[in-house]
Amino acid sequence: MSQPFQLALVQMHVEGGEPAVNLARAETLIREAAEGGAACVLLPEALDVGWTHPASRELAQPIPAGEPCQRLAAAARRHGVYVCAGLTERDGDRVYNGAVILDRQGRVILKHRKVNELEIGQPFYARGDRLNVCPTELATFGLMICADGFAEGLVLSRALGQLGAEVILSPCAWAVPADYDNAAEPYGDLWRRSYIPVAREFSLWIAGASNVGWLTAGPWKGRQTIGCSLVIGPRGEEVLQGPYGVAAEAILRVQIRESSANAIATADF
Repeated sequence: MSQPFQLALVQMHVEGGEPAVNLARAETLIREAAEGGAACVLLPEALDVGWTHPASRELAQPIPAGEPCQRLAAAARRHGVYVCAGLTERDGDRVYNGAVILDRQGRVILKHRKVNELEIGQPFYARGDRLNVCPTELATFGLMICADGFAEGLVLSRALGQLGAEVILSPCAWAVPADYDNAAEPYGDLWRRSYIPVAREFSLWIAGASNVGWLTAGPWKGRQTIGCSLVIGPRGEEVLQGPYGVAAEAILRVQIRESSANAIATADF
């Protein structure tokens, strides 16, 4: 990494089956993140339609030509920031759980299709079949989506490390049952166990940004997505964890440096 930069994790509220509402919210939060000094903005998984929402079959659009990607690209261009976002993607008769990294000109410089989709997600999404990284003036970014991070043996995130990723970005949708007791069992250990070994092994950063809000349809209807977005630094240390809760929308800011010894973490919520 040539210089420090601010990464903003946008822990946004996603409303299932409401892409117009969600895209408008994402545009507003990208603007707010950029105004606060972010050079790169990380948004959640399937932010257009919501993870495993049945409407994805009808509402998914192509990448990059579809309206969701085009609107995020325009926001990246308008505010001069990199944007990483999870979007449902239509490709012919298939729908993928996808994600993109957009550069400051709004160009797609990396696209990923989720490989390690949970069993309950498989009726909605075809599986991806490749990984890649993209060098930028900020860092060499790797891209994965949510459960890709805990694939058996952490093989996907380790592959991104082998490919030279310095910062792995992961749009997520972390959900718990409606009666989950966060005081008794604070959320996040699964992700620490998944992120910390890889971050330490390859001296890289891993950032996972989760949405918030109720899941209103699909196999996990009635569960809540609860934020707790997480950043692990290159020594395997926890740099930041976002607030917990179905209403815990937040912009979380982290200063990414080659050495995490001087990492600065602040949060707006």
